[in-house]
Amino acid sequence: MQAVQRATTATVTMASLGAIFGITTCLTAHARDAPNDPLNYFIGGCAAGAVLGTRTHSAMTGTTACLGLGALAMFTKIGKMEGWKITGEPKL
Repeated sequence: MQAVQRATTATVTMASLGAIFGITTCLTAHARDAPNDPLNYFIGGCAAGAVLGTRTHSAMTGTTACLGLGALAMFTKIGKMEGWKITGEPKL
């Protein structure tokens, strides 16, 4: 029973982080009048990381997750805008 409860709690936490990222990114883009700016994605990732730190009751986790998720989201957006490829085309 506890395993199911832990899985449900983890699922709700991850869904919340995704929702917080999306909402913050959209609100930031709207407030800044810059819809495709990678900074919006950094702020969204940072907000999600801060919530994760709050959830774990750890300022260090929140700070690290804020910087890590923010940088990951920002570089993902920059990569998509500039057409970065991690792997080549699939061989068929």
